[in-house]
Amino acid sequence: MTGCELIRLTVNGEGRNLEENTTVGRLLAAMGAHSERVAVELNLRILDKSAYDDTILKDGDRLEIIGFVGGGGRGA
Repeated sequence: MTGCELIRLTVNGEGRNLEENTTVGRLLAAMGAHSERVAVELNLRILDKSAYDDTILKDGDRLEIIGFVGGGGRGA
């Protein structure tokens, strides 16, 4: 035993194993996602950005992480 337990959750439709007590903020950092450029839905509820670092993920959680893309404006 390694001393850290794993949980199983679903992120954007794909199964993923994470260490127990991982927060949404730590997951986003591990994925290389910038928290100010994404929206996170946790178990069908939109999570406020201010809660990312305090929300601990649990076994069976389902997350959808949506990234925002800038640009695309028309020239004048």
